[in-house]
Amino acid sequence: MPGRHRPRSLAAALGVALLIAAAPGCGSEESAPSRAPAEAPPEAAPAGSPYWVDPESDAARQVAAWEAQGRAGEAQLLRRISERPMALWVPGDDPGPAIRRAAKGAGAAGRVLVLTAYNIPHRDCGQHSAGGAAGATAYRDWIGAFADAVGDARAVVVLEPDAVPHIVDGCTQAAHHEERLRLLSEAVTRLKGNRNTKVYLDAGNPAWIPDPMKLVEPLFKAGLGRADGFSLNVSNFQPDAAGREYGARISEAAHGKHFVIDTSRNGLGPLPGGGHESWCNPPGRALGAAPTDRTGDPLVDAYLWIKRPGESDGPCRGGPAAGRWWPEYALGLASRASQ
Repeated sequence: MPGRHRPRSLAAALGVALLIAAAPGCGSEESAPSRAPAEAPPEAAPAGSPYWVDPESDAARQVAAWEAQGRAGEAQLLRRISERPMALWVPGDDPGPAIRRAAKGAGAAGRVLVLTAYNIPHRDCGQHSAGGAAGATAYRDWIGAFADAVGDARAVVVLEPDAVPHIVDGCTQAAHHEERLRLLSEAVTRLKGNRNTKVYLDAGNPAWIPDPMKLVEPLFKAGLGRADGFSLNVSNFQPDAAGREYGARISEAAHGKHFVIDTSRNGLGPLPGGGHESWCNPPGRALGAAPTDRTGDPLVDAYLWIKRPGESDGPCRGGPAAGRWWPEYALGLASRASQ
């Protein structure tokens, strides 16, 4: 279905940590580029970005592996990912350890932690990223543990990518709508009980729900009034300008609510021509604007890398399962980046 995203599962990524040294060139559409590496890597704490860079990300591990193999040029390119802040997609079993590790690192660095909560029951309508909590009680327990682990850390939480748009497009069964909206609203309340946590409810992207007014009522039922705003383009490829225009229309109908935009892979926009699963590991894409809270737009609180570049959207176009690290694809994104 056009417009959907396919985010990752942190647990899946941890399971492939030993595979990151795999060489590229396995017949995928993202073969190793011939372009020369950048003269200098981006700073570990990029200018204009208050967000934390995880030194243990899959991209950072891949850089170390390639350097050890003497593949210095490829490692240099991949630093365009490894040395940028990305959202941590929190495990669906016990969220505490991963969040506490990240919060400790962010606190020591004086940085803001970016987290994605992606564990709503009946997640992804049973498709590539199917899963989620077993039921309402399990989800309440999970989001409570999530919020407890964040505590007083400075954090931005992107809440449940796809959850509201999948209600609007009818992918989520009608029998689950009321419960989902209630759980989202409760999650906003629970997370906002933390004094330094900002919460953004996901609102899809311009190519998914063409009429943004269809999102406003369900977003408010999901707790938008108490949230800091909404998120757009998570794991998708829509240009920044399209996101700003789309977000401004929602904001106008939502009492001026602000929003954040995922710029992780939209440097060259969506796959030309669209087509079936055009959102799923499209070839020829590039990293977008680096994460920052200096957007130049009073409604856009931040450009964020919510989708972690290099993690597969699903088993399409030669990719691994959704959320698994794919070094060839990561290298392609980095090689085409303009910054």
